[in-house]
Amino acid sequence: MVNRAFVVSGLVQGVFFRDSTRKEAYKLGLKGSAVNLPDGTVKVCLRGEDKQIDIIKDWLSIGPEFANVESVIEVDIDQQLELNGFKVG
Repeated sequence: MVNRAFVVSGLVQGVFFRDSTRKEAYKLGLKGSAVNLPDGTVKVCLRGEDKQIDIIKDWLSIGPEFANVESVIEVDIDQQLELNGFKVG
C-alpha cells in the first residue's frame, strides 16, 4: 500500500468533482480524501495499490461530466499517513 496525492486544477469546484472522485475511489478499493482548496483547486489524497492509483489518476485528468480539468499535479504526501474510508471535505 502506498499514499499518493494530487492537486487538480481547472473547473473542479461546484461540479461534483469531490463526490465523483469518492465514487471512483470506492470502485477501485482506494481510501483517502478529496478537499476543495481556497485557490479553486481540489486536493485528492489516496491510499492503495499503485495500479489502482494510476487508474484514478487518469480519471482525475478528465473528472465528472461538468468538470474542465486543466492539470493534475502529483504532490508529496506523508507515507505514514493513515487514510481510512474516503472523506469529502
